[in-house]
Parts: sequence; C-alpha cells; structure tokens
Amino acid sequence: MITKPEILSPAGDFESLKAALSFGADAVFLAGKSFGMRSSPRNFDEEELRQACALAHSMNKKIHLTCNILPHNGELGALPGFLETAQDCGVDALIIADLGVFEAAKKYAPNVARHISTQAGVTNYAAANVLYNMGASRVVLAREIPLDEIAEMRAKVPKELEIECFVHGAMCVSFSGRCLISSYLTGRDANHGDCAQPCRWKYHLFEEKRDGQFFPVEEENGGTYLYNSRDLCMIEHIPELVKAGISSFKIEGRAKSAYYTAVTTNAYRKAVDAYAEQGDPFTLPAWIKEELEKISHREYNTGFYFGTEPGQVTGDGGYIRHYDNAAVCEECVDEHTAVISQRNKFWVGDTLDALPPGGIPFLVKCLSLKNGEGESVDSAPHPMEILTMQTDRAIPAGSVLRRKRV
Repeated sequence: MITKPEILSPAGDFESLKAALSFGADAVFLAGKSFGMRSSPRNFDEEELRQACALAHSMNKKIHLTCNILPHNGELGALPGFLETAQDCGVDALIIADLGVFEAAKKYAPNVARHISTQAGVTNYAAANVLYNMGASRVVLAREIPLDEIAEMRAKVPKELEIECFVHGAMCVSFSGRCLISSYLTGRDANHGDCAQPCRWKYHLFEEKRDGQFFPVEEENGGTYLYNSRDLCMIEHIPELVKAGISSFKIEGRAKSAYYTAVTTNAYRKAVDAYAEQGDPFTLPAWIKEELEKISHREYNTGFYFGTEPGQVTGDGGYIRHYDNAAVCEECVDEHTAVISQRNKFWVGDTLDALPPGGIPFLVKCLSLKNGEGESVDSAPHPMEILTMQTDRAIPAGSVLRRKRV
C-alpha cells in the first residue's frame, strides 16, 4: 500500500481553479495580485481568493498562495497587509523564496504553513534541515535535483518535512528559475514574475563591422533556439517518484489555460491512483499517456531526474498541437442533449473527444447545433458562445471537448 502523493495543480484564474478541483487536484497553487512569480495570468484579488479558499475547503482540498518574488526594499511596506489578508482569506500555505518574507509570514500569518519555493534553490538535505528548523513545513526542491539525491534527502530530513517536486510542464533554462536575460533584453524582471521568456526566441549572430548582416547559427533551416528547453513529463515514472519519497507532485502552468489544467491534473490523478491500486510491477494505462499529447507542449523529456538534463529544442520554438479545445459542457440536459460553451471552432458532424471530470475520455459525435436564439447552425465559430448540441451519447457536465487536428 503506497502513500499517495499530493497532486498540486496550477490556477491562473477562477476557471482554472475549478478545473483543477473538478479533475482531481488535492491542492491548487495560485497568486494574489502581488508578490507572486507570474504577472501574466489574471490572478486572484482578495474577494476571489476568499471564494477560492471557501470552494477548495468545501471539497476538502487546499489552496497554496505564492509569495515567492525576490522583493526590493520598496515593496516590503505592503507585505504585512498582504500576509494578514492571506491568512484571513483562509489560505493553507504560503510559497516563499525570500528569508525576510519567510520571517514576516511567521509574524503576520502565523496560522498559515510556510513552504520554501523552488526559487530558493534547495539542493541538499543540510539546507532543508535548516529551513525546517526555522519553521518550514515543506521544501519545493530546485528542479536540477536527480531522483537518487531526492531519495537521500528524504532519508536525512525529518519525516514531518514534506518534499515537493515539479513533475510536468515548462522548464526554465536558468537555475531554478532565477534568470536575468529578460531584465537585460526587455527590462521585465523574471524574479518579479514578469519574464518575457526570451529563452524561447530565435537568435542570430551579427558581426560588428558588417552592419545589417546576420549569420544564422543553425544546423537546419529552422534556425537555432539556443535556450529553448524541452517540457518536463514524468507520467511514465510515477513509481520512481513515489519511491524517492516525494510528498507532492507539482504541475507547472499558472499562465496556461483551464483546459491544460484539467487534462494534466486528470492524467496525474489517474496515474497515481492506478499505481496505488496496481502496486509493482506497474503498467501505466495507455490512455493516460495519450492524454498529455492532447495539450499544447514542447518536446517532452524527464528533466534532471535521471542525471541528464532537459536539453534545448534548437530546431524550432513552437508548440506541438495535435488537438484543439473545442468546448466545455456546461449542462447535461439529457442522454442526447448538452449545453456547451465554445472555445475553438468546430462543425456539425465532427467527432469530438470528451474528457469528463475524474473520468476516462470517450468519443462523441456532434449531430446538430442551435444558438441562443434557437436557430440551427452548422458550426460553432464564436468564442464563448453558448449553444445546445445534440449528440449520440450523454456528456457529463464539466467535460472538456477536443477536436483532433487533421
């Protein structure tokens, strides 16, 4: 009997939060309007944070609030109020990178657990033990740590100290996310959540005396993306992660869509549950791995876990996209009728791939569509439009509907 690790999912807005909770997350990490390491998502204001905590707690799940920027002097004045509000809203944990913020949280949010962010760069058991003695209940390890070192760390820190590790999502080219390239090139501070992701850009070589002439640094015509790391995917290595003693499986992606959150959360939830049921030897159900090909992603690899490295996708900087998110089922009216909200265009006659909350995907055919005025239409071309769809089988409310690209 294994101890199931926590599935910790990202949420950049309320739609993503609901998706994470519906599709199997044990906890969700998100940000307020300040002090978080992602400024591009919508994030949560005070009232939304309060609602998020209430919703999660009603489902016996948790909210982890990021407070993991590396603040400058001028930002510290607003910190006590931010921490007091977080505690009042009911957050379960604060994710912190800076020691000054860590001590402030002890004073202004004493009832909230303190987790050490990956931004702090914890790479060994000595550092983890010091942080535990200071009051940390969890360390989010640097992404550069291989599994054998994680297992050693687990054996040399108190059992009460939880270990959290990323298992899926984008990898940063810099050590545990501490990057200055964005600041140099755009003035946007990556360590304040405003990274412009210049590591994903295409670069050329210029010779200083030949103004206007550039020389591609490339092996093929696609160009060279010098810093463009592959995406992490550990779905085929659940037993190794569990045996290393990882307490929480973290999915990257607060800047990504609710659809991404739903699919990745469901995949890791089902994989962990399957391993708990099967034990060793473990065979990952094929459909779970296939699910992670239905979201946009860069080439997958296993990061640093097995002593290698992510490497860069130097031939192109784009995503792999095999499916489009077509719609979300808002209501199952009856066995053959669903009310949907459209996300990307699809047509009557299309066969869609449905993923229900907490379920296994299945195919369903769109037999007809009616718009809000009750008029029959042959396609769904308008984002977020509410339509009534006739189908060949029932679609549970909350299901996401995908259309395979041809």
